Amino acid sequence: MMVMFSTSDLQVVIIGSGRTGLQTARLLDDRGHDVVIVERNPNRVRNVAEEYIATIIEGDATNIAVLEQVNFEAADVVAAMTDTMGTNFTVCTLAKEINPNIRTVMRSIYGTDTNYARYADEVVVPEQAGARTTVNMIESDVRIIEDTTAQLSVLEIQVAPTAPVAGHSLNEISLPRGSVVISDIDESRIATGDTELQPDKTYIVATEPEVTDEVRQLFRG
Repeated sequence: MMVMFSTSDLQVVIIGSGRTGLQTARLLDDRGHDVVIVERNPNRVRNVAEEYIATIIEGDATNIAVLEQVNFEAADVVAAMTDTMGTNFTVCTLAKEINPNIRTVMRSIYGTDTNYARYADEVVVPEQAGARTTVNMIESDVRIIEDTTAQLSVLEIQVAPTAPVAGHSLNEISLPRGSVVISDIDESRIATGDTELQPDKTYIVATEPEVTDEVRQLFRG
């Protein structure tokens, strides 16, 4: 069974829709990315389909016929999030063989200091990290560094060369109400009105939930 959803910034394939995999998909969908989920449990497939957060492929991810339905050539990232290390290892290995440029994120049940780590770009332990850390590993240019409260996020965000704010000082731009640039992470200084948002540099920005997407657009374009 397949449920189609729209395409956006990153093309992300998630293997497994358990607690961490599903929450990861929700967060990525909220950020506008295109998500494909491979899930073998029919009940989970139905639950994900009802949320309209991803394209759903039902089947065992270790089955070549199932993986052939996944367009790894066009994918930017694959996150293997099942509770079976063999499955996660197999998917990450096959994805790299199909698309050497794909980024691989592997869930580990043994910790990060294992032989499996050499076969993935990133290793995540849900018991230690959870879905937000997985998303941080997938999104290299915008990272949530702390959930201060349920109403506030603190981001590390890199200015894209073509972003609306690139090359402008804070005095010259109008950030949405409910957001503030705290500091330039490279220089470790509190931002002032004269702080220039330079392309390819990273800044710490605090945002309220309703303006986070707008801030991302201003910094990333």
